Amino acid sequence: MTDEPQAREHLSWVLGLTSTAYFMVVLDSVVVITALPRMQRDLHVSLTSLQWTLNAYGIAFAAGIITAAALGDRFGRRRVQGLGAAVVLPLSLTILTAAYPPEKRGMIVGVYGGLAGLAVALGPIVGGAITEGIDWHWIFWINVPIGLAALGLGMRLLPESYGAAERLDLVGVILCTAGVVAVVWALSRANEVGWASIEVVGTLTAGCLSLLGFAGWERSVRQPLVPPSLFGSRDFSFGNLTTFLMSAAIFAAGLLVTEEFQLARHYSPVGAGTRLLPFFGTPMIVSPIAGALSDRVGRRPIMVTGLSFLTGGFVWVAWRGTAGSSWVELVLALLVAGVGISMALPTVPTVVISAVARHEMGKASGINYMAQRLGAVFGVAVATAVFSAYGQLAGPAAVSAGFRPALWACTGLAALSALSALAITSARRNEPVNADAAELPIAA
Repeated sequence: MTDEPQAREHLSWVLGLTSTAYFMVVLDSVVVITALPRMQRDLHVSLTSLQWTLNAYGIAFAAGIITAAALGDRFGRRRVQGLGAAVVLPLSLTILTAAYPPEKRGMIVGVYGGLAGLAVALGPIVGGAITEGIDWHWIFWINVPIGLAALGLGMRLLPESYGAAERLDLVGVILCTAGVVAVVWALSRANEVGWASIEVVGTLTAGCLSLLGFAGWERSVRQPLVPPSLFGSRDFSFGNLTTFLMSAAIFAAGLLVTEEFQLARHYSPVGAGTRLLPFFGTPMIVSPIAGALSDRVGRRPIMVTGLSFLTGGFVWVAWRGTAGSSWVELVLALLVAGVGISMALPTVPTVVISAVARHEMGKASGINYMAQRLGAVFGVAVATAVFSAYGQLAGPAAVSAGFRPALWACTGLAALSALSALAITSARRNEPVNADAAELPIAA
């Protein structure tokens, strides 16, 4: 076998295994969605309490993701990647983007997102089938065989890569972790104990102070966990803001639509999962095309168009989302929103990664995925608060009464994400800010 076919085969394994890592993390996030109503019934809890099923995972994820990225830079991204979701997600993207040249990043991240889109598409159906056919407890075993196989292959076939050889900023780790955990905890508890409660106000204040302390510390330390200079890039800053808002809208809407399908329309878990396919399944088809197209016409036009589709689809669902409307109409609206998501998923992280030098990719990826997880928790908290103000899970009419105002809140978040994407300056192909940065070693 010649060098060129060997190189192509090597890159195919990199793409396949990093996408499998992404597949696992995404599957964990969405497989539980169609099981939530059955869990709510069995555990006899409110929607406010049920959100902890999603937020407990989000807290651990968001708290560890920046530290995980820094550990990967220092000790090797392949080696560290096996520790957990907070490590897997940012480092899989860093390994992938480091293996391909900048001019192919949009296309390759699109394929990466498209393959992971298979998890998004299968998650609600698989979760529904297991919940309906066996028991919802079994959904948490799905990733065990996938993870074991991917771990063995990854150690053999993934290239090793490193960031800058810096000391781990332990003070930064403590301040960042404490701040993120406190903020996420406050958002998650606010609907249950009250936004003005001592617990929520106290933890939110403590979290904000910790994060402010973290920002100040990072400006003074020699080797910061999150270099403040990264936020000097307009594309990096607005790319992460877009990620936060987009994730808030998507995760909250997914939860709300699932509740509406099962509790207001009385669809089975499998029936609800099947009807969610247009919303969750389109990345598998559209994301690779959108990513490749963004390499030619630029990231911003694809992002803004996609996020406008997402907003328009949510407007349609919020406007017509009553128990008396046809499920076919809602599915068509979700298809529009799903196409929009699929256009934004590969382009937004590509903007963020391409805005930094090669040795900063690990940290940039970690920040972007932390923005995603914080956005998801924030969106679910806001949507749950709005739902609880207007409706409850007591019956179809009460569910529909809360569903529409909460979906309008998701629409607002989606619209803000489109406006944020407009502020990104890269009208044409987005190359790294520090294109002449020294290449760092990648070991096979």
